[in-house]
Amino acid sequence: MKPLADMAREPNLIKGSIMARIAGVDVPNHKQARIGLTYIFGIGDSRAAKILKEADIDPIAKVGTLDEDQLNRIRQVIEKEGQIEGDLRKEISLNIKRLIEIQSYRGLRHRRSLPVRGQRTHTNARTRKGPRKGTVAGKKKVTK
Repeated sequence: MKPLADMAREPNLIKGSIMARIAGVDVPNHKQARIGLTYIFGIGDSRAAKILKEADIDPIAKVGTLDEDQLNRIRQVIEKEGQIEGDLRKEISLNIKRLIEIQSYRGLRHRRSLPVRGQRTHTNARTRKGPRKGTVAGKKKVTK
C-alpha cells in the first residue's frame, strides 16, 4: 500500500475530481472500495467484499486510485451477480403490490401503514403510524 503522502498526489484523489460511476451511482473517491460499493442500493458490506474478491481488487484501496480496468472488472462482476438499484427497487415494490392485491395479512399491514413483521402497536410504532393524533377536548357549553 502507498504512503498517505503519495496518495494525496494522485490525480484521481484531488478534491473535485470526477467520481467513479458504477451502476449509475457516483461512488466517492476518498472512500475505500469496500465502503464505496455500499453506496449502491442492494450492495451491503458482505456483498461488496465478495465482489471485490471476485474482481481481484484490494478492498482497502481508495476508489480514486482504481484505474479504468479495475472499475470495469467491478462493473462486470456486479452485472453478473444479480439485481441492484432500479431493478431491485422495482422488484421490491412489485412484491409489496402483489401482497396488497392478494389481500394477505402482510399486504393489509402495508396498506394500513402499520408494522408488517409482528411488532407491537399499542405503544411505539411511531415511524410507521406517523405523529400522534392528540385528543381534542369538546367545547364546553355556556350555562346561564
